Amino acid sequence: MKPTTKTINGVDVDSLKETIGAIRKDPEMAKCKFRVSNHWIKGAHNQATVEDFYGAHQEISHKDHFKVEIDEPPILLGEDFGPNPTEHVLAALSGCLTTSLIYHAAAQGIEIEEVESEFEGDLDLRGFLGLDENVRNGYQDIRVKFRVKADASREEIDRLIELAKARSPVFDIVSNPVKVTVTGEKMRGSMH
Repeated sequence: MKPTTKTINGVDVDSLKETIGAIRKDPEMAKCKFRVSNHWIKGAHNQATVEDFYGAHQEISHKDHFKVEIDEPPILLGEDFGPNPTEHVLAALSGCLTTSLIYHAAAQGIEIEEVESEFEGDLDLRGFLGLDENVRNGYQDIRVKFRVKADASREEIDRLIELAKARSPVFDIVSNPVKVTVTGEKMRGSMH
């Protein structure tokens, strides 16, 4: 008889523990490379594609190629085919903090019934437009509000939220400087 899998919050806790154990034995297994390609369409409209990544010592293809539409609203001269890049950052942060909260709750045996959250960021376009060198190009402030329904005390929920912040890769990315190398080259067959 096959042993039953322990699942909490939709997370296979046994597999989670196996993965943690495997990484403890082979720390190199934890090293990942995530990739996105992007193709400009028109104006502010462009499309990012996610196909594969590197992890656990191997190249791994997603079961589908994900297409992510990126644009600006008309007030920012776009056609609103998708969220703008800064909204995508908030969406990535929301997904990562929520996933971190759920996984860490599952690892601690805390069942979550429901999680909702709101993310809001303040951005001053004078930086992006080059109108004021003293204004940051990106968000000056991001506020996050979680609502968690669980059979847990307020203190346990607060600890889970703090743990999610402490372990979320995207929270780390937006909270700390990351070295980003940007290069360019002229495409063949260009108009000039």
